[in-house]
Amino acid sequence: MITLCPKLSPGPRFLGKTPAYPRLAATLLLLMISTHAPADPDPARAPIVVSEEAAALHRDCLVIDGHNDMPWEIRTQGASDFSKLDISQPQPSLQTDLPRAKQGGLDAQFWSVWVPAELDGTGKALSTTLEQIELVRLMLDRYPDQMELALTAEDIKRIAASGKLASLIGVEGGHCIEESLSVLRRLHQLGARYMTLTHGDTISWADSGTDEPRNGGLTAFGQEVVREMNRLGMMVDLSHVSIDVMHQTLDITTAPVLFSHSSARGVADHPRNVPDEVLVRLKESDGVVMVNFFSAFVVPAAAENYATQFNLRRELTAKKTERAEIERQIAVWRSANRMPRGTIHDLLDHIDHIAKVAGPEHVGLGSDYDGVSVLPAGLEDVTSYPRITQGLLDRGYTAEQIRGILGGNLLRVMHGVENAAE
Repeated sequence: MITLCPKLSPGPRFLGKTPAYPRLAATLLLLMISTHAPADPDPARAPIVVSEEAAALHRDCLVIDGHNDMPWEIRTQGASDFSKLDISQPQPSLQTDLPRAKQGGLDAQFWSVWVPAELDGTGKALSTTLEQIELVRLMLDRYPDQMELALTAEDIKRIAASGKLASLIGVEGGHCIEESLSVLRRLHQLGARYMTLTHGDTISWADSGTDEPRNGGLTAFGQEVVREMNRLGMMVDLSHVSIDVMHQTLDITTAPVLFSHSSARGVADHPRNVPDEVLVRLKESDGVVMVNFFSAFVVPAAAENYATQFNLRRELTAKKTERAEIERQIAVWRSANRMPRGTIHDLLDHIDHIAKVAGPEHVGLGSDYDGVSVLPAGLEDVTSYPRITQGLLDRGYTAEQIRGILGGNLLRVMHGVENAAE
């Protein structure tokens, strides 16, 4: 049994991640906030029904999701105990379990070992991250016939071909290395194959896109982190970071980079999304944006709703309001200001935009399942991937382009990072 960390005060982590309370509570909030997605009068945006053609293509593709937060939900809901929350069985309090992953045709998953940014500077960020890596390892040990650790792009193909879910580890937030390149190297040795440079808070060596900048982007140490990740063959993940960090990383990296769970700012103006000028540079560096499914990052009206909610939370926190009172006021605000869920077509709009600006070979999928509480209609859980395949066919993408978006583009980036390693 892994010891749980205490509950933490609210902060910028709430931009797209709701792990401070169990998924069941988040599901109830979802029902309260946005139980209905209004019908779209445009017949081209009607609910998607998967054809046999799309189903056959989907089965023939390698489907890779760049970001899933289920490990933190196992920690908070199941006390890090898979006998209490057995994912080999349907788990309605989660957006992910193994039966539904199989139903959705998922072949490979990056499991986030996220820990709260509030642990930065407490001496607990690394130890909690190690607990989460251990949790992923325990999960793989418990379900050896259904899951297997992947460390390379070739591992993904081999494991998927065997019928198992290829499982990779992604570190979310550079606060967990506690300003140590030795720790970074150790995390890579333990199986981490990407690290998101920040989460919702600015850290000592890199600015977050959802917090006040303090470093002018990357510090000298932050640049060392990027170079060491290049040397190790560890993907640099630019989700969550400021625009300055995006550009400065692209200036110095010798390997392709990824955004593991971000969408297009040109469609939904949110700081968690990628602006067009960065998309252009991403094409030049052969990187990939794994589109996030969270309504607040995908649906323009939802992005506005969430920004207002976030600003209210930040204002109350700055006034040192008690946490219970913050949650009460936020709940009242939410009940009066329902977040629009949108539909799967909103996500497809982001794929279209990134494909137009950077090219279809620079798009992937990074759902953020079990890290968000509000999802577009048609994207409720991990069974939803075939509807994306159908939607892409409907919008005129070729089978080869769809293969890339579903997983091939991320596989190419992994190969590029591995080849650039020293």
